[in-house]
Order: sequence, then C-alpha cells, then structure tokens
Amino acid sequence: MSKKIPISVPQQPLQSPFSRLSSAGLPQVSVDSAPPSAKKKFRVVLRRERAQRGGKTVIVLSQLPTHLSLSEIDELARGVRRDLACGGAVRGREIEIQGDQAGRVRRYFEALAYEVVGP
Repeated sequence: MSKKIPISVPQQPLQSPFSRLSSAGLPQVSVDSAPPSAKKKFRVVLRRERAQRGGKTVIVLSQLPTHLSLSEIDELARGVRRDLACGGAVRGREIEIQGDQAGRVRRYFEALAYEVVGP
C-alpha cells in the first residue's frame, strides 16, 4: 500500500531556488534615466497605392503597433486628417490617407516619434 501524506499536518514549504540570490554589487539603473534615444520607437510602414482606386493615389499606413486599440487608431487617423487637411479612412488596422502626400504623412508620424519605413 502507498504511504499517504496527512493533510491536517502543516507541510514544510518548498525550497525557493532564488532564496540565496542578492542584488548586491549590481548597478542601480532606473528606466526613467535612460537617454531619449534609447527609448523604443514604434514602426509604421507607408505605401503608395493607386490600383482599384479610379486612378487616385492613396497613402496607406500599415503595420501599426499592436498595442494600439482600434479606437486609438481611429484617433490617430483623425489627427492625421485634421493636421494635413485631407480625407482618409481606417480599414481594419490600416489608415488610408487621400492624395499623394507621403512626405507630409512621414513628417507627421516622425513628429510623434514613430519610425517610418517606405516612400
């Protein structure tokens, strides 16, 4: 017969593998003290599309950061349209901006500290 462990008797805790570790001798660094260039920049991809749009050029912002919710993407698109005085739409997780304004869209997102890839 197998030996049963009594439940009513308090058991000794398991030994922690990290109990003997200490932070003595490690440098003290806070996240806020990192230089601005070391902070992570989020990347967006610009592409110019004309196919199936009646000959009109559209700038599409794709691969937006995954931490942005759809409402935040909507707010971002609204800000681009307002600042560039143009039309546009949000389709899924992409922002479409009307007109061939890749340079202006690039400057807008670089001012928001995004890394912009594309034309």
